[in-house]
Order: sequence, then structure tokens, then C-alpha cells
Amino acid sequence: MSILKEIRDAVESGYPKTVETLVRRALEEGVAPKAVLEEALVPAVQDAGDYYRRNESDIPRLLAAARCMRRGLDVLEPHLGGWQYQDLGKVIIGTVQGDLHDVGKNLVAVMFRCVGFQVIDLGVDVTAKQFLKSAREHPDASIICLSSLLTTSKAAMRQVVRLIKESKDLRQRVIMVGGGSVSREFAREIGADAYTETAVDAATLAKELATQGGKPECD
Repeated sequence: MSILKEIRDAVESGYPKTVETLVRRALEEGVAPKAVLEEALVPAVQDAGDYYRRNESDIPRLLAAARCMRRGLDVLEPHLGGWQYQDLGKVIIGTVQGDLHDVGKNLVAVMFRCVGFQVIDLGVDVTAKQFLKSAREHPDASIICLSSLLTTSKAAMRQVVRLIKESKDLRQRVIMVGGGSVSREFAREIGADAYTETAVDAATLAKELATQGGKPECD
């Protein structure tokens, strides 16, 4: 079995220490850092996402694969020289005011990082004012992601969307929403640009928007 196949299998199996060891071994054996990244780490995480999307895996396994990739990247980055992992830009994410849940939000953030985004994570119980402040501090963040698990926080999500849409300097940002309390119908009702059911779908859609441009239709 090739070292790249071993790394890929270790990522999909969720063994971060093994991934770190194998990546170091691959470099010692003269495998190009870019090959380790593009032929082992990235495909493994993409496969993990596909398994999750097809209900062949679960959230803990997906998170484990993402942690493995992060561990591998930590080893690789000093050896990548001027070559950079695909940078798709910045994304702002947070759980809206009145909601302290962060598992779903954290999973989305991890998946965004894995496909190449820089993530500005505002945490939980984030007010509309905080979202707007962050958006203005990061004018290069083209996507704003709002998460809500509790039905009682849906009003806060509605307010954030409304204020962003009413702000001339922010209305061009793409607003993505998701979470246990959110449906496609609600997303459309409050004027969000996009809704996804899973973290994998959110990352996939965000990547398409970053590479192809334009705004999605929340239908």
C-alpha cells in the first residue's frame, strides 16, 4: 500500500496521530508536500463528507476526519513554500442571539476551513450588531452564515437578515442560514440567500459561490 493511500485511509478512519506520523514519513521518503495534500488529505475529507451526505457516516466521524486533515496540514504547511492551499476567501459565521448551541455551527466552520475558506467565527449568542460590526470589519468576507437551533431565536435571525439587507454597504453579501429551527420556507420568508440542511452542503455551496460568483436563489 502506498504512503498516500495509508494517509487517506487514516483520515477517513479518524486517527489524527496516525495521520501526523504518516505525513512526516511521507516527507522523509521524499513525497512532494503538494501531493500529500492534493492526493491524500483533501480527497479523504471530501470522501468523508460524501459518506455523511449519503447517511453512511455520522457527525463524529466527519469531525474526526476534519481534525485529521488539520493535523496533517500542521505538518505540511512549513514545507509548502510559496504554494498555498486554495484560498476561497473569508466567511463570517455565528449562532444568533438567544441561542447557545454551537455543535452545528462548529461543524459548518470546520467544513468551510477544509474546502479552503478563512473562517471568522463569532461564537454563540451573537447579536445583530455584532454580525454587522464583523461584516464591516471584514469587507472581503463575501458570505455571512447564521445558525439557529432554538425556535425562540428565529426572530433574531430574521432581524440580522433584515438589517444586512437594509444596509447599502452590506446587502451584496451572501446570507446563508441553517440549523435545527430553520427550514427552506423560513429562509425564503426572511429573505436569506441560501439554506442548506447539512454542513457538507453548506461548504459545497459556499465553494461554488466563491469560484463561480453570483448569488444563489433560496428555493
